[in-house]
Amino acid sequence: MTTPVADTAPGAGHVVRHRRRISWWLIAGFLSAVCALQPQFVKAGDSSPLQLVKDTTSRLQAAVREQKPDIDRDESRLYTLIADIALPHFDFKRMSMWTLGHYWRSATPQQRERFVAQFRQLLLRTYGHTLLEYSDTKIRYLPLLAAPDAQRVTVRCEAEQAGGNPIQIAYAMYLTADGWKVYDVQVEGVSLVTNYRSSFAAIIQRQGMDGLIRQLAEKNGEPDHG
Repeated sequence: MTTPVADTAPGAGHVVRHRRRISWWLIAGFLSAVCALQPQFVKAGDSSPLQLVKDTTSRLQAAVREQKPDIDRDESRLYTLIADIALPHFDFKRMSMWTLGHYWRSATPQQRERFVAQFRQLLLRTYGHTLLEYSDTKIRYLPLLAAPDAQRVTVRCEAEQAGGNPIQIAYAMYLTADGWKVYDVQVEGVSLVTNYRSSFAAIIQRQGMDGLIRQLAEKNGEPDHG
């Protein structure tokens, strides 16, 4: 029996909650840099994360507004905007390594490359479907508890939602030569990496790494060139 990607337990209620959580993970991921506006993050020689996030957020929102008619006709335009503007601030290789765990170590270089490409596309497509709905979400930023020279931080925020309690969001980020990168997002204490790790492991155990990659490719609606 084929284990479906990302559905970790049966039941309609679970599926709705799961999809909502994935949406918040991806909205959070896009807005995570906005939470990283604290001056403690800036080291000598580093570009300002505040300006980086302002520019990134402003560019994407402006581009979505400007190209809304084209996006309505062809949603791939939205994916292109997100990929070009927002996704460079994610470390998909690190996210893939942590998601696959020991399966990453046993995968071939080609399998790793194919998985990273399909995992990135999965997150891109899932996020694209929710970006417009949540683009006006308001975020409250909590104090950052990190040493001035910290190179790994957890940034915590609360996202408002109509008629409910704020969504608790935490971002795992680290400093690279190219600036701050997101490698995991937690929503209400549940990690994106951990959540996908369990569902992906179930597929690998049944169908192997190639089977997982094929399922991701099918879900993404694109061929796997393995």
